[in-house]
Amino acid sequence: MKIGVPKEIKNHEYRVGMQPAGVRALVEAGHEVVVERRAGEGSGFPDEAFTAVGATLVDTAAEAWRAEMVVKVKEPLTSEYAFFRAGQIIYTYLHLAAVPDLTKALMDAKVRSIAYETITDDQGGLPLLRPMSEIAGRMAPQVGAWSLERANGGRGLLLGGVPGTRRGRVTVIGGGIVGTAAARIAIGLGAQVTVLDISQHRMAYLEDVFGTNIETLYSNPANIEKQVRGADMVIGAVLVPGAAAPKLVSEDLVKAMKTGAVVVDVAVDQGGCIATCKATTHQDPIYTVHGVVHYCVANMPGAVPRTSTYALTNATLRYALQIANKGVATAVANSARGDGHLAAGVNTWDGACTVSAVASAVGVEYTALDALL
Repeated sequence: MKIGVPKEIKNHEYRVGMQPAGVRALVEAGHEVVVERRAGEGSGFPDEAFTAVGATLVDTAAEAWRAEMVVKVKEPLTSEYAFFRAGQIIYTYLHLAAVPDLTKALMDAKVRSIAYETITDDQGGLPLLRPMSEIAGRMAPQVGAWSLERANGGRGLLLGGVPGTRRGRVTVIGGGIVGTAAARIAIGLGAQVTVLDISQHRMAYLEDVFGTNIETLYSNPANIEKQVRGADMVIGAVLVPGAAAPKLVSEDLVKAMKTGAVVVDVAVDQGGCIATCKATTHQDPIYTVHGVVHYCVANMPGAVPRTSTYALTNATLRYALQIANKGVATAVANSARGDGHLAAGVNTWDGACTVSAVASAVGVEYTALDALL
């Protein structure tokens, strides 16, 4: 199979869809890999690192997109829709519930798209989402602390305080991978941390891990309202696989927050769980609504691309090899008859939307994948 790795074009996105070690594995399996020139520079991988393991460099994005399978990091942008064609495999993060136009473009072009964020594992987890969730979660208190600085519009509060002063209060909504990672770093910065979740098992786990350094509360409207009102920083860490994030913090509640408080909505690539959230970029990451500073960058891990690329491609290579070695139709059909993990990643197939949550969110018809194979 011919596999293309184009350069990412999202604002300040420095990751690359395949690191040289992954290219080597694909080439040694008998596949052809073409990499757009300078695609890996932002992650510290020069062109020579790819040619040394058997990749062919191409000068334009169009040449990389002509491959049978295109491996990326972020969802295609509008300028890339022209590269879509029937039967093409696109393997990347898609988050289609938040991008109706992209969903329809993939369907119209009859692209076979496989989204990292909906591939599953034996434990019911999302193994290709996990590494980026870990990174985004760990970054959230870090960028939130920066946003709290007075020069950035924040309250001018040091999260950890100093002797004789109050520590910052951090409320994390969602105790999954993102929320746990965020709590870990917020605790390390010396903040008072509260995590809200609906799973008793998850809350027990968090208290086992962090002990008295954390407070857990059941996530209901009353507790969310009380904690958000009193927080210096709110981190949105809610995920419904494949679907738009539920709006758990209303605009009225944002209005009730302290002036100069900070919101970091890690769920922004799924539409955000805070009503006043809108996607921003690393170039212009923050804005203020009702006196509250919002940090809503949709590709947070892109700021630490070397760590992120290694973490991501370590997870994605396994399925890239399955698709390339068996062909996408066979690999997906085998998965559908077996563990279902790769099949769960299929979001569009030959003109149909195959994830019910996505179809509902963007207003298109849902078709079960089994009916198409």
